[in-house]
Amino acid sequence: MTIRPIRNEADYDRALADIDRLMGSTPGTAAGDALEILVALVERYETEHWAIDAPDPLALIEHVMEARELRQKDLAAVIGSQPHASEVLNRRRPLSLAMIRALAAEWSLPADVLVREYELATVGAP
Repeated sequence: MTIRPIRNEADYDRALADIDRLMGSTPGTAAGDALEILVALVERYETEHWAIDAPDPLALIEHVMEARELRQKDLAAVIGSQPHASEVLNRRRPLSLAMIRALAAEWSLPADVLVREYELATVGAP
């Protein structure tokens, strides 16, 4: 098997077909090494061509709350108070470093996403 760079969709499709054929190969064998290299090439191609931006910090929090069936009071327990939870969820208060640390520790959320800038509600907006 000749492994070549992935430059376009046809190369990508071919690499995926090769990966499918090599799945289950024993690590350290020629087939296992080929599989490892192809997976790395596919991951690089996907990152370059179909990168997914990290979510907005509040979108992440809202998603986690919905997925885990958490309520605003659960957020308040982690970040300090009910008013702070309400203000954060309504984009009236930014997440503080202490809140970010607490969410990362208590809910296992990625701090690198939580520290991203996000839009707050404008003053006077409902």
